[in-house]
Amino acid sequence: MSIILTESEAKALLQKVLAYSKADECEINLLGEERGNLRYARNEVSTSGSLINQNLSVQSSFGKKVGVATIDEFSEESLEKVVRRSEELAQLAPENPEYVSILEPQTYLKSSGFFESTAGINADKRADAVAKSLELSRAKNLTAAGFLDNQKGYSAMMNSKGLFAYYPSTSVNFSLTVRTPDGTGSGYIARGYSDVNKLDTAAATTIAIQKAMGSMNAKALEPGKYTVILEPTAAAVLLENIYFNFDARSADEGRSFLSKPGGKTKLGEKIVDERVNIYSDPTHPDLPASPWAGDGQPLDKITWIEKGVVKNMIYSRYWAQKNNVKAVPSPSNVIMDGGTATMEELIKSTKQGILVTKLWYIREVDPQTLLLTGLTRDGTFYIENGVIKHPVKNFRFNESPVIMLNNLETLGKSERVVSTESDRNYMVPPMKIREFTFSSLSDAV
Repeated sequence: MSIILTESEAKALLQKVLAYSKADECEINLLGEERGNLRYARNEVSTSGSLINQNLSVQSSFGKKVGVATIDEFSEESLEKVVRRSEELAQLAPENPEYVSILEPQTYLKSSGFFESTAGINADKRADAVAKSLELSRAKNLTAAGFLDNQKGYSAMMNSKGLFAYYPSTSVNFSLTVRTPDGTGSGYIARGYSDVNKLDTAAATTIAIQKAMGSMNAKALEPGKYTVILEPTAAAVLLENIYFNFDARSADEGRSFLSKPGGKTKLGEKIVDERVNIYSDPTHPDLPASPWAGDGQPLDKITWIEKGVVKNMIYSRYWAQKNNVKAVPSPSNVIMDGGTATMEELIKSTKQGILVTKLWYIREVDPQTLLLTGLTRDGTFYIENGVIKHPVKNFRFNESPVIMLNNLETLGKSERVVSTESDRNYMVPPMKIREFTFSSLSDAV
């Protein structure tokens, strides 16, 4: 049997495991995936790898006492043993005061995130894709280091109340850093797709090469507040700190940027520019995602910020019950709407500013304001009178994405990007921001 089970195969296996249960409530999660990767450095392939992973996790509950056991072996004996083990652990566990009973059967959106094109990637296809990249960097006497990773798999779950969910998916991520021989120029690119037919490693490499050659012999600029144009890759690592902090409980308990004095929150309040619209939609054609959350809750299209106003927050089922509101699960994707401007138009409209192509090493300074710090890297450029004049030395920044989205000037077209911090994929537009704070210089390339 293939490691990637069909919906009917997954359902049959889960029913077999569930039949062993003697607990008050039982929930079983099943995952199977095949991954492959190719890593290269100094213009040579360094490693080629593959991974096959299949595991099954059983959660058994007696009242509010919960135990979880996991296996990656699927013999009849192992399947019964993992159920018994989870029950033993549950009997030994203290009561969980926040335990919420498992869900009844649910209805899910139809999301198509599995592409045969990506599922068919093998070592030869990875080698061909990387060869196109290496050919270009070698021809320019530049040094390339990159990583190509592809995945196909599925997740499924079933519980003792009759809930069943199944979702297959594929993905391919490509990232590349190109350096000049003297080490003064560096360019980076990252691309992620569900459908490998959208990945053009040669085109991506050409962009990284242009950034590397264009960033040689950077000049120092004084730190301060500048108008910046953030490429989507740079914007994503700041914005995801907003996405990660939409939890209602944190806000209610005063630990969040959405908290207000007196135990209140900013739900319903305008917190950023009115052009900012952020939402989740598992059926988004460019960013398909699972239509169900880890506990089986349906993931429907939901708006987080509309015209700058906080419309929803994430409520766990426990916290929702406690506050007598509807549960809102964590999303499986996040999309920020963009505008119509191209990168060329954003640059052309800038009298004086800085183009930031990548930010990295992001760290939180203050959770109450979401103040972050980090560094620019792999190509930072000075813009004057609508033209890129020269590369500039890298900066450390201190900025909050909330303040940043209040200083918004222009939005470009939203596109799928890979976060360099979390490896998650988002839909993010390039954006022009005024008064972005650079606090000091960095010698890193």
